[in-house]
Amino acid sequence: MGYPSVERRRVLAAAALGRESGVEGPDPGSGEPLRSVVGEILDVSPHLMTIETSDGAQERLVIAPWAKAWHGADTAPADLPVGAMVIMRTLRDGRVVDRVWADITRLTGTILSIEGRKDLTVELDCGPHRGHRTIVIPYRASGRLQVRHPKFEPGYLLDAIGVRRDGTGLALLPATSQPAYLARSVPPPPPAYAGMQSRIAGTVTWSDTFDEEERGAAYPMLERSDTGCAQAGVSCAGLPYLAVGSLLQVKNVCSDRAANVPVVACGCLAGRFCDRCVECDTSPRGRIAELSPSSFVELGGDLVKGCFNAQIGLG
Repeated sequence: MGYPSVERRRVLAAAALGRESGVEGPDPGSGEPLRSVVGEILDVSPHLMTIETSDGAQERLVIAPWAKAWHGADTAPADLPVGAMVIMRTLRDGRVVDRVWADITRLTGTILSIEGRKDLTVELDCGPHRGHRTIVIPYRASGRLQVRHPKFEPGYLLDAIGVRRDGTGLALLPATSQPAYLARSVPPPPPAYAGMQSRIAGTVTWSDTFDEEERGAAYPMLERSDTGCAQAGVSCAGLPYLAVGSLLQVKNVCSDRAANVPVVACGCLAGRFCDRCVECDTSPRGRIAELSPSSFVELGGDLVKGCFNAQIGLG
């Protein structure tokens, strides 16, 4: 007999706790909604972009005069190549492009091996749900990365922003400062919260291991029996345990946007980072959730910056 769906789990949990089941989506009080649009560029000009979405549909969007793009470096949207996979932040019911990230990827995991003298080939353990991943650190980017990741050594964590080129992930920018401890030696948390009655502050990041256009979160403190993950339940943030299907209310304190986001995956790797986010202020230590790119963008996050200061509670 299979597990109940995420939606069914949420309804059952709400009934057991005697509370209303929340509704997914943005908080209506967060201002004009942002919409994430994902697809492959079919045609682009200074004013218009046509993409093909994952279901084969074509969308034609207006590029705002102030719009910016990133494709390994800042660029004009009109200079993006046909065939690039883009995730866009859009306004006005998803018809006006405000920001574009092309072929962006996040390379997060525990270093298993490193080879090479100039361009480095790195094998990462991305956690039991995501497997191993082989990435390349180009020589031109290695100095910038090592400023914040001084230990390119097996056993240490790596977190970088980069681009996908010919099926390979190229690490270009550090997404965080490397923790000084080995991945297996996460600092112990403070006394755990009794629950989500009050909001919990910390860092929220993103990962590109979710399905295209999926809205959801990976959360570190899930029951191991619930997720089939022996590495779940590790965090230095003092988080309470939740179940898959729980609804998190995530607030980006930098943009003052909030949304109810379902917990759809185990965040066992995110829980091993006891770092801070310094966007708009310095967060408490610990990653309290890892969002899909679409959820991250719709909460006002910048994929290149990689994190935002957040508060979470039950949705």
